[in-house]
Amino acid sequence: MSACPLPPAHPPEAFINVLGVVYLRQRTSDGGDIYLTRFGLEYSRQLRVENWCDPAWFTAKRQRLQGTSTVFRVPTREVDGRSLDLVVKNCRVGEDVPMDTHTLQAFINTEFNSPWEEFALVMELREGQHGPADLRIATQEPLAIYVPPERMQEWQTGRSEDRMQRIQRRHPGMELDILKQYKLIYAWIPGRNVVETLGDLGAPTEVAEELPWRLNERVLGDLEQKGYTVADMKPVHIILSTEDLAKTQAAGSSAGPAVEALVASHRYSVIDYELLLRTPEHESRVHRRRRHSYLDDLRHRFEATELPAHLAQVEVLDVPYVHGRVESTGGRLWVVGRNGRLFDYFLPERWRRTPGVNLSQLNDVQYTLTKDTVHLVWKTSMVGELPAAGGEAVRERGYNSPFEEAAISVALAAAGIPATHVRAIYMTGTRKLEASEDRRRFDSHAHLLTTDGTPVLWDSHNYVLIQGYFNGTDGQAADCARPLSKPLGLTSAICAGLLSKAEAEELAEGLRRRLAAAGYDGSLLGLRDFLVSLEDERTLVRDASGQVEARICDFKLIGRPAPARR
Repeated sequence: MSACPLPPAHPPEAFINVLGVVYLRQRTSDGGDIYLTRFGLEYSRQLRVENWCDPAWFTAKRQRLQGTSTVFRVPTREVDGRSLDLVVKNCRVGEDVPMDTHTLQAFINTEFNSPWEEFALVMELREGQHGPADLRIATQEPLAIYVPPERMQEWQTGRSEDRMQRIQRRHPGMELDILKQYKLIYAWIPGRNVVETLGDLGAPTEVAEELPWRLNERVLGDLEQKGYTVADMKPVHIILSTEDLAKTQAAGSSAGPAVEALVASHRYSVIDYELLLRTPEHESRVHRRRRHSYLDDLRHRFEATELPAHLAQVEVLDVPYVHGRVESTGGRLWVVGRNGRLFDYFLPERWRRTPGVNLSQLNDVQYTLTKDTVHLVWKTSMVGELPAAGGEAVRERGYNSPFEEAAISVALAAAGIPATHVRAIYMTGTRKLEASEDRRRFDSHAHLLTTDGTPVLWDSHNYVLIQGYFNGTDGQAADCARPLSKPLGLTSAICAGLLSKAEAEELAEGLRRRLAAAGYDGSLLGLRDFLVSLEDERTLVRDASGQVEARICDFKLIGRPAPARR
């Protein structure tokens, strides 16, 4: 999309970019946040919450619109002689998707879009860069995302208990993020949907009942040509403009042919985008392009790029990061390296709701394929917890912070010691429920600050360590030099009969010796902290000398060298 100009009235740091959409972030008078798109900037005064969301005004002026979600049409107060009709809807991310059986079978894994994903998809569709150049699909203008200051109680969300529990099991420490409410604000389109239009024009009963669904299929076909579909598309989502309808009525055209002609000439708009998604073919193309870009950027992650104003370059324990706020949760994200283009790939909405596989029976370690087809492994940091097992030596050392784990990962890679790569660190936006029992890391990290002067390590928040899913070196993965391998813990390899316990112990001890030679203490690492990889169901990946490749996959109990004196 074209870059949004920065009006002199707004400092550059107020502009952020989320999934390719530029927003102006403003604090609202009620203590919430509003994110204005380039369309909303023109109406920034009308979109102040006191001009449309004031309880008395909203209650008196709102008009409930048809649909399964909570959607209202409401005018703004007149500001500078100008009022604006808005469509305001609550985002239903995390709720069960109500569909008929046929639709549910066709879109079995469909989830409601997050507000950021919905706006990004609508912007894509409006730009129409994919598919026939002469086919344009009109939509409502996405104006703003409003986040009220209050957090909802679980019973207020309308989200199913089963789904909430599934998300909580998959995402410990982040369960309260979904209690934030998001209101999506669109511009009202003057017009009538095709069902209302046929009724207004006096269409015969058989036409009024059959034609809308035929037109629905035609519009779905148009959307498909542009690379998109809507999982719950209905005739009431097809809007014909007031101006076109007036011309039709003036011409005296009969209802059915007139409406069909308007749709056939693409003079319609599509509304309701919470289940808008790319077609599988278009999604594959986007994924291939994004994955290629991701792998290329990953290979050059330590090369500095120009950063947008909402991101900053920071260094923590000698590791460079691109750091910024996560708008969807109020959390923070540190992406290893200096390449700002990598930031969006690790936003939690790209990986925290995608299907995961638990890789550990002892700890919550999840493998997932993100929405950008990036293979990642994420785990909740145990910093602040008192080790319950492992003996006195483990309790004496305590668990490393996520920043210590990342520093060890980067240092081992530089030393040529096989280990998985830490890609990013995510701090949740909500406070954790349990108190930190072991405060040693919080005290030792107290001097480590972000660019705004706040600590990088908070004892009141959970941290998630995001690691790469090993598939060779970054260069090999980017060059597609080998197929995707499957990691397997040493204990699992023993259980599967792929290694004897003695062979597994020898592999682990070899890596412990290499750690010691580099100045690190790996004596507390167990077999579960090492990985091997499978080329196929029964074949382990081996190096050029024929030895089984093993690597370190957990850094929380590795002792770091003492810092050099200055």
